[in-house]
Amino acid sequence: MAERSIARSSTLLASGTVASRILGFLKAIVLAQAIGVFISGNMFAIGNQLPNTIYVIVAGGALSAVLVPQIVRSALHADGGRGYINKLVTISLLLLAVTTVIATILAPFLVSITAHALPADQAALATAFAYWCLPQIFFYGVYTILGEVLNARNSFGPFTLAPILNNIVALAGLIVFIGVYGADPNGLRSISWWTPSSIALLAGTATLGIALQGLILFAFWRRVGLTYRPDFRWRGVNLGATGRIAGWSFGMILVTTAAGFVETNVVATASTDSDASVAVLGNAWLIFMLPHSVIAVSIATAYFTRMSENAAGGDLAKVRSDVSASIRQITVMMVLAAIVLVVVAYPFGRVIIDSTAGAAAIGDVLIAFVIGLPAFSILFVLQRAFFALGDTRTPFFTTLFQGVVFSAGAVVVLLVVPVEWRGVGVALMLSLAGILQTILIAVLIRRKLSGSARRTIVSFAKDALAAVPASAAGVVVFVLFGGASDTGFALSGRIQAVVSMVVIGAVMAAVYAITLRLLRSSELSDAVGPILARVRRR
Repeated sequence: MAERSIARSSTLLASGTVASRILGFLKAIVLAQAIGVFISGNMFAIGNQLPNTIYVIVAGGALSAVLVPQIVRSALHADGGRGYINKLVTISLLLLAVTTVIATILAPFLVSITAHALPADQAALATAFAYWCLPQIFFYGVYTILGEVLNARNSFGPFTLAPILNNIVALAGLIVFIGVYGADPNGLRSISWWTPSSIALLAGTATLGIALQGLILFAFWRRVGLTYRPDFRWRGVNLGATGRIAGWSFGMILVTTAAGFVETNVVATASTDSDASVAVLGNAWLIFMLPHSVIAVSIATAYFTRMSENAAGGDLAKVRSDVSASIRQITVMMVLAAIVLVVVAYPFGRVIIDSTAGAAAIGDVLIAFVIGLPAFSILFVLQRAFFALGDTRTPFFTTLFQGVVFSAGAVVVLLVVPVEWRGVGVALMLSLAGILQTILIAVLIRRKLSGSARRTIVSFAKDALAAVPASAAGVVVFVLFGGASDTGFALSGRIQAVVSMVVIGAVMAAVYAITLRLLRSSELSDAVGPILARVRRR
């Protein structure tokens, strides 16, 4: 029964995420059509990514690490955890509000440390965007807090469906922007073209979408028996223990963000009008995150609540079983996703941007990112296993290790790699550092939970073996579609690129599935079975 519940929850999360990601890609395409991916695109990317960065520093990782396990434990309170939840939400929202005000005031300083090498006029445009975008910090927090409370109460739908509303609003804003000011897919507009009204329309609608994404979740609290009332009486519900747990998560996020500043500053040294810079890396990361968000996050989020319940009951054997099952189901899909994305990297770039140079830049960076995709998704599960056990200290030190490795590698990229390849070099260093971090945290979780990892290792070996013929088949189809030439069918337009991607992906998936069946691997059917069953019922 529990397995069926996990499967249903994972399928629901995946369904909502697919819809949200499709809209997200459509939004990225329209954004690239509106302002391009070079000068204007880079400045908007810097201003629009700042609120996410600051939010993550202050609360993002801490909330993700703490909320679900602590809310699950609070259910043992006499009131079912209602008092604890209201107090936790109140103090969290207050912290976020103060942070948002301070960050908005400090917008020029934040832009300067994010990308210190920018010319004065470009920095001024990025700062103007940042003033409109930084209020997103508060609403990111609202979305995370309210959504994690719902997840802890086994209500997964609203959290995964709310981003659809965000994407619709932001997409509508971009369409209006193009209707009023026209399109600029090649990024030819000068910095002086931008006016307060055009900046407000582009960045303001982006912030409006984030605000609605968070606030809409209040409407779903009554369904899980909760009603939010601000409560400033913070004593008596063990918030001190919660703060200690969150402290290590806060440190972990500081390390991650410091590495992020290193990344942005190194990438920003590339030419903003021709090379892979901030906007290109952002678009490549959006593609990279598609399979991770749809598959890994959906499966891991559903398992996380049960891990927390089993950890609270002291049943480490069940926690170990949940970790193994989730990793095996995620990895079999991530290996397929990784090899498909490598083969279709350039057509995917062509879908995002109607420019040969932009498509090539996105494709190069995407390939470098995708090398670390399976490890990235496994890391996501292993970190949450530690969070479920109430241990945020270990993930902090593994993240510190990753941050040091990446930052050292980024410095090497800055000093050695030609400017036009720095974006690719940074992406490769992120993949390498992530793989090493995953290996380290896997060794540590095995020591903590004991037991054998043989089944997981054998499963991954079968996945890797099945990837070989699937990759060969994909490359053959790619070449047949003219992918080896900029003027070939696969790269000649958006529709052609989509057709090529669909055919290549279908062929690779079929070969991969057949090979896994010959290898007697059951993980693929375990992962996609619930989705297929739901489709059949419909």
